[in-house]
Amino acid sequence: MSLNTQQPGTAADPGTRPGTAAVPRARKNSFSALLNRTPRLRLAALLTAPAGWLILVYIAALAALLITALWTVDTFTGKVSTTWTFANVIQVLTDPVYQIITLRTIWIALSVTIIDAVIAVPIAFFIAKVATAHWQKILVIAVLMPLWASYLVKAYAWRNVLASGGLLEWMGAPLGVASPGYSETAVILTLAYIWLPYMILPIHAGFEKVPNSLLEASSDLGAKPLKTMRLVMLPILVPSIIAGTIFTFSLSLGDYITAQIVGGTTQMLGTVVYANVGAANNLPFASAVSLIPIVIIMVYLFVVRRTGALNNL
Repeated sequence: MSLNTQQPGTAADPGTRPGTAAVPRARKNSFSALLNRTPRLRLAALLTAPAGWLILVYIAALAALLITALWTVDTFTGKVSTTWTFANVIQVLTDPVYQIITLRTIWIALSVTIIDAVIAVPIAFFIAKVATAHWQKILVIAVLMPLWASYLVKAYAWRNVLASGGLLEWMGAPLGVASPGYSETAVILTLAYIWLPYMILPIHAGFEKVPNSLLEASSDLGAKPLKTMRLVMLPILVPSIIAGTIFTFSLSLGDYITAQIVGGTTQMLGTVVYANVGAANNLPFASAVSLIPIVIIMVYLFVVRRTGALNNL
């Protein structure tokens, strides 16, 4: 007589051996199966959240900025009126005062970018190609350390350095070098210091991509270091340098705090926006002014993209 091991009230599993417990089968998730069968739907599900955030925070904010620039302020009540007009945009584009401020802002941003590029290339080269592996880590940390300090602390530190009788004037006195004081030059020097790490890090990453064998081959062919840098390394480093200039140029273009701390009477587009948002309470005109750096950086990115420098980033 054979014994039946099946428990009362349960169905026998034909795939289960007698005397063993039945293992429950995994339930299929219909949604997971659907995503597995349709790669496009899976990609859409992955991109929906970040794309929605980008549209909400960036594109919607730009649209609101553009719409606000087309409004006006009631001169009697001081409140924003939703009357549509291009008066603010026309004033910003045609008024000589704002044209000069725009040119000054572009000049400051370009000067900061050029200074940082000239300083960053040799520093990044030394870290990537000359220093040992141990010192590379230490030097990279040293480059990153200024980013840990507050923006205001660094700007006010330079205010003390550039002040009359400050550190710069004291060190330059034996050489007959005077401090520029609080001026446009002070703004350029301060911004060049603040944004320098944003130029060094991309160029350092670009140097690390250059194989040492390529430099050795150039040396074996008789090329001197400067010629190797100009003909071999710089063409490879163009995307990295462009990436650094995007940071320094755009950040300098929209800055206003440094101009207020060390700029004296120097006005930039950022200070005009700040003044109209705060004391003047003219948000539509501030929005119209803020469109200028946005358009400038978009034109800059378009020109850079047309040159193909961003293809290998």
